[in-house]
Amino acid sequence: MTDMTDVMDLIPAPRSVERVPPGPACDSLDAQTQLDPQTGTEYVARWLRTTVGAATGLPLPDGNDDDNRIVLSIDAGLAPEEYRLVVDGYARRIEGGSAAGVFWGAQTLRQLLGPEAFRRAPLTPGRVWTLPLITIRDTPRFAWRGLMLDVARHFMPKDGVLRYLDLLAAHKLNVFHLHLTDDQGWRIEIKRHPKLTEVGAWRSRTKWGHRASPLWTGTPHGGYYTQDDIREIVAYAAERHITVVPEIDIPGHSQAAIVAYPDLGNTDVVDTAALSVWDTWGVNPNVLAPSDHTLRFYEDVFEEVLALFPSPFIHIGGDECPKDQWKASPAAQARIRELGLADEDELQSWFIRHFDRWLAGRGRRLIGWDEILEGGYLEGGQEGRGLASGAAVSSWRGYAGGIAAAEAGHDVVMCPEQQVYLDHRQAGGEDEPMPIGYVRTLEDVYRFEPVPPGLSAQAAGHILGTQANVWTEVMENQSRVDYQTFPRLAAFAEVAWSVLPAPAERDFAAFETRMATHYARLDALGVEYRPPGGPLPWQRRPGPEGIDGINAVLGRPIEGAPPIV
Repeated sequence: MTDMTDVMDLIPAPRSVERVPPGPACDSLDAQTQLDPQTGTEYVARWLRTTVGAATGLPLPDGNDDDNRIVLSIDAGLAPEEYRLVVDGYARRIEGGSAAGVFWGAQTLRQLLGPEAFRRAPLTPGRVWTLPLITIRDTPRFAWRGLMLDVARHFMPKDGVLRYLDLLAAHKLNVFHLHLTDDQGWRIEIKRHPKLTEVGAWRSRTKWGHRASPLWTGTPHGGYYTQDDIREIVAYAAERHITVVPEIDIPGHSQAAIVAYPDLGNTDVVDTAALSVWDTWGVNPNVLAPSDHTLRFYEDVFEEVLALFPSPFIHIGGDECPKDQWKASPAAQARIRELGLADEDELQSWFIRHFDRWLAGRGRRLIGWDEILEGGYLEGGQEGRGLASGAAVSSWRGYAGGIAAAEAGHDVVMCPEQQVYLDHRQAGGEDEPMPIGYVRTLEDVYRFEPVPPGLSAQAAGHILGTQANVWTEVMENQSRVDYQTFPRLAAFAEVAWSVLPAPAERDFAAFETRMATHYARLDALGVEYRPPGGPLPWQRRPGPEGIDGINAVLGRPIEGAPPIV
């Protein structure tokens, strides 16, 4: 258990901190400080030079001839992401079980140098930088520590994505779940099907605020990542020991794809050629047709996705797929009879299982939202929630789906809406930028527990980790994403990394004290977070004179309106 009385201002809190020796003694870095990377740590050394070196003005040349150096090395006796950081008056040492462990140790070193080490250039040239004499031993609680960013509802340009990878790394998060497709836009270039981005990446207008709002922005919106953009994002993430997990949503949330290629939809019950990329929010009735043509089309898509993303997991969505069109479609009903299925729920399960097997045959693992548990059993009558054993579940509708999946032997990423959906508002005040969802404060997130109580030890072993989700219906730009995501992502990062007491016993006051320094780090990084005292004037909802009178229309949360998910 982490001793919260002596973690200084580090976030997330490390497992063990020892003062060496006790007292205020410190070590210093200066222009002569050398960097001594051992085999396998070369990328960590490059990161230190380009970030910490840029912020401090220290050249950090290669060298190994005295004690004024930082030694980076791999110790096979440590777990892969475990690290040990030693500052004892001699050569500073960062040892990790792998390059990832060394990298997380380097992130801690940066925090120890103070908030100015998070800037892009030195504020005081020639400054001597101090470190406490200290030994830190640390390792993460969970292997999957993730953030999902929805770039389909509002597109984030590539440079913004790279920036968010740096922000994840600074918080020791190691999974970036990239939600690339939805009804409102298709964001990844697929060379075999170019209309997905030529047509599906653009919409003519956008709903402003909650889907119950009568307001619209009339500006066309769109964008997509070329395959070279994706390669750059994946490589940038890999250097920071972050895995990018792509999501291609099927069979629901697919209107943008259907608009680009109308024959993907249920053409016998809807005029798919008359559809446009969706400009509002919610659960869309237009879903993929359960045809062989649709399967082959998405196999083409996934073949190109697999070539771009080395992640062992590929997310296929699988959530919020209304069955009305399938119930009305003679072709879908014929497919149900042909396959010997009981109903439309089993038809969805058949669709998911097809890509489960297809991905497994190529050495990858399917992961989807917890709706993929629904709709029948594996062939042969054996219970398996319709999935192969290697498939994993993102549990978003509370804990229940994750519990069922873990007890059935499936790996689980816990991301329940009520706890870690960061699009939900952070306070109940009427000056919050957009009154969406439930109030989830910084303290609420800090008290989130990813492992449900009562799980058997075997089932608990299937909890891969946890993830915070950022859906961007009401986040039209990077500033809004920052506001919704921070500072709550800092609390989430500690939940995902550190070994904490039970939720009711967590020392939130001590965390808030450490956050005082962390806000300065976020300031140095240019993060437009929500201040603890509430939104700044330019972060508040516009008044009646702004954006078509939105304050008059949305003066308070819309009563009875469900949250956007």
